[in-house]
Amino acid sequence: MNRKIQILTNGFVKENPLLVLNIGLCSSLGVTTSIFNGLGMGMGMLFVLLMSEIVISILRKNIPSSIRLPVFIIIIAAFTTIVQLVLNAYMESLYDALGVFLPLIVVNCIIMGRVESFASKNSTGDSILDALGMGLGYTFVLLIISFLRELLGGGTLLSGTPYMVTLIPENFRFGIFNSAPGGFLAFGFLGALVQGLKNHRAAKGASK
Repeated sequence: MNRKIQILTNGFVKENPLLVLNIGLCSSLGVTTSIFNGLGMGMGMLFVLLMSEIVISILRKNIPSSIRLPVFIIIIAAFTTIVQLVLNAYMESLYDALGVFLPLIVVNCIIMGRVESFASKNSTGDSILDALGMGLGYTFVLLIISFLRELLGGGTLLSGTPYMVTLIPENFRFGIFNSAPGGFLAFGFLGALVQGLKNHRAAKGASK
């Protein structure tokens, strides 16, 4: 049981794809101008990662090692296409907002890394836990970055939805958070906070 919990929680803390492994940064900085966009990207990634890990873990013993990467890409591309078609049909505004970052899920380092390093070597049950942990950990960080950028840059929360609220007057907003440098700033602040907490924990443990 402890191993199962460890697999599930790795993506949140120890091996968080954004804050610890620093992979998949393009989408996290490109689409996180609003909570709505960040959540949409996170859920799309979670679906593709989960389904890809399930299929690859089931077929892992039947995929020749010499062609495993092309097979992985085909499987990932199939589920990415499903996400694109569903969003285009039912959530066109989100589809347009995610733009080029949506099809780029196919070559996202997080998904390719997990199917290669985990799903292709472990059982389906463990692969499901790994995908959920990594996908939810990724989505959680996206939401934090989106929250900071939307609030500080646009002065609103939940823009693009019927529940949008305006919290900061226009004269007090930091417009830089609406641009690419603002994404780097928000990510940098969050990364510094996490590193500071890790250093504090390490120093506290060393003093005992």
